[in-house]
Amino acid sequence: MSIEVRNIHKQFGSFTALNDVSLKFPDGKLTALLGPSGCGKTTLLRIIAGLEHPDAGEVLLDNENAVARHVRERQVGFVFQHYALFKHMSVFENIAFGLRVKPRKQRLPDSAIRERVTRLLELVQLDWIAERKPSALSGGQRQRIALARALAVEPRVLLLDEPFGALDAQVRKELRRWLRRLHDELNVTSIFVTHDQEEALELADEIVVMNHGQVEQTGAPAAVYNHPATPFVYGFLGHVNLFHGRLQNGVLQTGDIRLEAPGHDLRADNEQGTAYVRPHDIDIERYSPDAQGIVVQLERFHAIGPLAQLELKRKDTNEVIEVVISAERFSQLKLKPLDTLVARPRELHIFPATQAA
Repeated sequence: MSIEVRNIHKQFGSFTALNDVSLKFPDGKLTALLGPSGCGKTTLLRIIAGLEHPDAGEVLLDNENAVARHVRERQVGFVFQHYALFKHMSVFENIAFGLRVKPRKQRLPDSAIRERVTRLLELVQLDWIAERKPSALSGGQRQRIALARALAVEPRVLLLDEPFGALDAQVRKELRRWLRRLHDELNVTSIFVTHDQEEALELADEIVVMNHGQVEQTGAPAAVYNHPATPFVYGFLGHVNLFHGRLQNGVLQTGDIRLEAPGHDLRADNEQGTAYVRPHDIDIERYSPDAQGIVVQLERFHAIGPLAQLELKRKDTNEVIEVVISAERFSQLKLKPLDTLVARPRELHIFPATQAA
């Protein structure tokens, strides 16, 4: 099913949840609505489902405006964060519920319902707990049953609202992999809401980054991460160091340091700007008088596993810089607290002061 929203606006009292949002969701793909709490992502999902009504705009399902359609007529499956399973019903009956409450003319015979539910239980790899009650299941198992129940009515689109938000980190990671495999098998157009950047980058075919009721950027995960369109996207998709300064002839003057900034996107020289640099895009070496870069002092480090995380303090401004290097490089440098080092950003992405956060 093709899904498109056009000029969606939604107000709750004086709060603007969505401000003129227009998006097209790719058919058969898994799209993540990503952003901080209150950015409008869940409101948009509920409007697509028919659980909320927009103040203005259109929801097009296969090019037909569905705003006036009841949620039952939209053929969507919805999975909530907190499972919403019926406690008094068995796992089997929970999945069968949507099929049993259909109007008599649309309802399948009992044998067909049993066959479909059995097939779904096998699909989510939980056919062995069909007769248990939800209270006897783990959180991960409950969420898989909630997903099976949403799929039972053969929805044309699957909507998931923070589907793994209530689970611990390890279970969440396992279910992400499982959902990706399941989606590849079913190819149902799916939209999921998350505030977890790692989850969106790992799971989605397409990412929509939202902030304050508006779309900041859309694109494939690698494109959005590697080429952020705005300072908000840059900062939201992982840790980032900020270097404030003034640009002149392709060089950013920040404190006492001059940083080469070829290909910068500022329109005028001698303009204030902020360079955004990810922790893994900074090289470090031991200090020597002729070394080029930012002179820093090693304040703290965390070196467990394949990477070492360093906290450095600039000598000229006392600002803190976060750097990530390989454990091998950390071992070569033989670093200890209060060592004087030189940090050198490899790649600067500069935004004008008027645009930078």
